Amino acid sequence: MDVSQLYNVGRNLAQEYPYVAAFFLGLGALSATRTVFQTLFVFLQLFILPGTSLKRFGAKKGAWAVITGATDGIGKEFAFQLAKAGFNVFLVARNNRLLESTASEIEKKYPGVSTKIHSIDFSTQEEASYVSLGAAFSGLDVGVLVNNVGKSHDMPAYFVDTPYDEMLDIVSINVTATLRVTYSVLPGMVQRKRGLVLNIGSFAGAIPSPMLATYSGTKGFLTTFSSALGEEVAQHNIIVENVNTYFVVSKLSKIRKASALIPQPGPYVRSVLSKVGLPGGAAYSNRPNTTTPYWSHGLLDYVLTLFNLRGTAIKYTHRLHSGIRKRALRKLERESKRAQ
Repeated sequence: MDVSQLYNVGRNLAQEYPYVAAFFLGLGALSATRTVFQTLFVFLQLFILPGTSLKRFGAKKGAWAVITGATDGIGKEFAFQLAKAGFNVFLVARNNRLLESTASEIEKKYPGVSTKIHSIDFSTQEEASYVSLGAAFSGLDVGVLVNNVGKSHDMPAYFVDTPYDEMLDIVSINVTATLRVTYSVLPGMVQRKRGLVLNIGSFAGAIPSPMLATYSGTKGFLTTFSSALGEEVAQHNIIVENVNTYFVVSKLSKIRKASALIPQPGPYVRSVLSKVGLPGGAAYSNRPNTTTPYWSHGLLDYVLTLFNLRGTAIKYTHRLHSGIRKRALRKLERESKRAQ
C-alpha cells in the first residue's frame, strides 16, 4: 500500500468516524505540545535557569566541603571551586604528598580558606581507616560532601575475563567508600538541617555498559542510592544528587583532548555547582535526584530518554568497548615485543 492509498484510507475513516478521528488528533496534538514544553524546560535548565545558591549550604559562613579523590581531575577542581565559593575544604585521597600539595595550592590561592587533609586507601576497606576518617570529621560543620573517588576497569573486558582483584577494588571504591563517607558526614547535616551530597555518577549507570559490567553496576547503584537517600533527607533541607557524567578529560577516563562532548574538569565542575537542584538533561527520565547539568551531556541524556534509545545505546557501547579492547591488546602486544 503506497502513501496515497494510506491517505485515502485515513480520510475515509475520518469521515466515517469523525469523533474517533478528532479524539486521536487531539491526543496527538496534546502529546506533541507536551514534548515541546518538556524540551523547552530542559533547555531552560541547561542554559538559563540558575541552581540553588551554595550559600544555602554554608558558603562564606565557615562551613566545610569534603571532597574524596581530591588530588586530581574532577575532584581537585571541586576542591578549588568550592574554596573559591567560600567553603573551607577537607581533602581526602590516598596519596599524602599530593594531598599536602593540593592543600598548599588552595591556601595560597584563597588566603581566607582553611584546609584539612586525610589520607586513606578506599580499596582496603579497613575498619580502622574508616573510624579514623569519621573521627577527623567530628565537630566540623560540613555543608557539602562530594563523593568523587572512583575506579574503572584498566580496559574493557567481559565479566568472566575481569581480574578478581580489579573487580573487588571497583566495588570497594565506588560503592563502599560512598556509603561509609556519607554515613560519617550525614548525621551532622541532619542535625544542622542543611547540606548537599553530590555523588559523581556516570552514563554507565544509566545505560548498562557491556565489558564494563562491574563499573557500570556500581554507578547504577549510585543512581538508586541517591534517589532513595534524597527522598529520606529532603525533610531535613538536604539535597542529594547523582551527578550523571559523560566523559570528562581526566586520568579515570584516559582522555586527554577536550571536545564539545568531553569538557575539561573546570567547565564541567562549574556546571555542576551552578545547577544544584535542577535535573537538567535527566528531567523526565524517571530518575529522581539525578542531574545531568553539563550542556552537551544534558542534551545527550535527554535525547536518549525522549526517543527511548536505551537498547540501542547498550549495543553501541558493546561494539565500542570491543574495539577499544582489541586496540589495547594489540598495543600491549607491540610493547611486549619491543621489551624482549
